Amino acid sequence: MDVTVFSFAALALVAGAVVFVALRREQAARARRRGTFLSAAAGLFTARREVVQPTGFPRLAGTHEGADYDVQVVPDTLSLRKLPALWVMVSLPDPLPTGATVDVMLRPTGMESFSNFAQLPVQVPVPRGFPEDCAIRADAPGAVPFEAALREVLGAVDENRLKEILVTPKGVRLVFLAEEAHRGRYLIYRDAEMGRVPLPPARLAPFLAAAKGLRDAVLREAEGRVA
Repeated sequence: MDVTVFSFAALALVAGAVVFVALRREQAARARRRGTFLSAAAGLFTARREVVQPTGFPRLAGTHEGADYDVQVVPDTLSLRKLPALWVMVSLPDPLPTGATVDVMLRPTGMESFSNFAQLPVQVPVPRGFPEDCAIRADAPGAVPFEAALREVLGAVDENRLKEILVTPKGVRLVFLAEEAHRGRYLIYRDAEMGRVPLPPARLAPFLAAAKGLRDAVLREAEGRVA
C-alpha cells in the first residue's frame, strides 16, 4: 500500500474514533442532564422516590405540604407544526368522592399525546370568563363540573404555561409547559434536546399549590352535595 494512502487511512480511522468518543460522551452528558431535571425541585418534597423513565427524564413521588404528589416529565416531539415541548404533569392521585370527570385543555391542537382529552365523549360549552383558547370535555353532558374550582386554578398559575386541568374520581392533575426546544437549533439541525437545565423549584411550586387547592375545592363541593 502506498505510504500516502496508508497515512490518510490511518488519519481517517483516528478521526472516526475521536468522533465516536465525542458522540458517546455527549450522549452520556445528555442522559445525565435529563435524569437530573427534577434534582433542584426535589428539595420541595419529603419521603421522595425518584426513577428515570425510558425517555431518560425522571418521575418523582413525594410529600409536599401534607399532600402526596406524582410528578412526571414528558417530552413531546411529535408535533409537526410547533417546537418540541417538555411537559410536567403534577398529579394528586387521591380518590375523590365524585363520579364526574372534566378535562380543561388550553390551546388544544389534537396532538396532546400525554392526555386522554380526546377520548372523553362530551365537549361542553366553555363558561364565560374562561380562556378563549381552551376546550372542555367531560364524561356526561350538562354544566361544567367543579367550575368554581377550575376558575381558582386558572387564577392561581400562569395561563401561558398551564396546558391541562383534569379532575377524575381517581384524583386531579395539572400539566404545564416546562420548556420548548431551542428554535434555531431545531429549525436548522432538528436538535430537539431539552432539559439542559434543572427545573427551578419556583417554577414547580405554584402548580403544586394549585393542584392541592383544586383537590381540596373538589372535596368541599362533593361533601357539600352529600350534606
